[in-house]
Formats: sequence, C-alpha cells, structure tokens
Amino acid sequence: MEIATTKLSSRGQIVIPLEMRKDMKEGENLVIIKQGDNFLIKKEESVLADWSDVKVFADDKLLEEAWGSPEDEKAFAYLQEK
Repeated sequence: MEIATTKLSSRGQIVIPLEMRKDMKEGENLVIIKQGDNFLIKKEESVLADWSDVKVFADDKLLEEAWGSPEDEKAFAYLQEK
C-alpha cells in the first residue's frame, strides 16, 4: 500500500502524485467512490471488470433513488454512448 498527501484546489481538483500514477494515461477515466470521509479512486476499467459477473445490482427503484439525480445522469451520460 502506498500513502501520499495532496491538496484540493479552489476548483475542486487534486493531483495524484507522480509515483502513484506511473501506470496511468492522460485522459483515462477514473471512478471516485465516497463513503463518509473516505474517497476511493479506481480506474474505470477495473471497476467494470470487478462488476462484470454481477447480473443485477439492485432493483430499478433503488438505483433510481440512489443515482437518479440530474447531476448523476449528466456525469454518467458517456457510458450510455458506448
């Protein structure tokens, strides 16, 4: 496990330290998962691979309640283009 510190800019941006992003490419999609005060950043491809065997996440009503905001729709619109 690697640990480093970074700062949040006034525009909400963070820098992933160089030594932690050596295997990443510019423009690569990342997924940020927030749970309480904790943030987990994962490559999108690894998240999709982790869930490739799952057929049903939850019923549509639960998903809509959890992820049905206009902001979420806009944030994930690119996935529907694939």
